[in-house]
Amino acid sequence: MGKPVIHGPNFSTYVRTVRLTCEEKQAEYELGELDLLQGAHKERGHLARHPFGKVPTLEHDGFSLYETAAICRYLDLALPGPGLVPGEPRAAGRMQQVISVTDSYAYGCMIGALVMQRLVAPMTGGTPDEAVIERALPQIDLSLDALEAIIADNPFMAGEQISLADLHLAPVIFYLAATPEGQPRLAARKALAGWWERMNARESMRRTEPKFG
Repeated sequence: MGKPVIHGPNFSTYVRTVRLTCEEKQAEYELGELDLLQGAHKERGHLARHPFGKVPTLEHDGFSLYETAAICRYLDLALPGPGLVPGEPRAAGRMQQVISVTDSYAYGCMIGALVMQRLVAPMTGGTPDEAVIERALPQIDLSLDALEAIIADNPFMAGEQISLADLHLAPVIFYLAATPEGQPRLAARKALAGWWERMNARESMRRTEPKFG
């Protein structure tokens, strides 16, 4: 079996989720970097892999796939190593719930609004739009409260074992925690803060930390 090839920039949260899946499976993979700023995701070669021009995409032994959740489920089944999808029905349901919460409610306000304005805009020569940030804060608080309630006294999002839910959420929280608005909000949710400390200490997180420049 050949190595999976992941196409996308290393700084993308969704690309990192797929890389984390491979890392936690203890599987070798290749990262095909794409320069989004130069429009590589809109070029014909990438559009052949992903007709919507998004990242990541996966190629593995002649099989192509896009959409992060689908890629991760495929890799969990296709690769040897520890399973990342719980076998117990309630834990499996909780895993999918957290993935959906991340995609539907947390990502837009945390990454699309706060991180883009507070971190990305200055890096690209722009100025943060404080109004956009201010409008995002209530949704960020709601999302963090929901995640705090979900994890409760469990070590991981779906229970006792790490799952795809943790790998989906962790790259988003990584950037949130780097903002002056996000850090104290995360610290105020003790269960979530403890989860983040455990996740951020994992070797898989260290090996996939984004590199800029």
